[in-house]
Amino acid sequence: MKDISMKKPPKPSTAGIRAEYDFSGGVRGKYVGQYRRGTNVVLLDPEVAAAFPDSKSVNDALRGLLALVTRAERRKRA
Repeated sequence: MKDISMKKPPKPSTAGIRAEYDFSGGVRGKYVGQYRRGTNVVLLDPEVAAAFPDSKSVNDALRGLLALVTRAERRKRA
């Protein structure tokens, strides 16, 4: 006779789980659309982040820098 039970093991108790690990109110696949479109997440150092109030200002600054670099490369080729 085998001594193996076919019963499923009991689920672990959630009493010892920290509040920050509670995902019961989470939404599955919330950001999957952004991920598929190729959204990049970039972490800024605190002193850099302090200079930019929102993502629009960061994008505007980077576009301006890109324009300067592109202009400098064109002059260099000529």
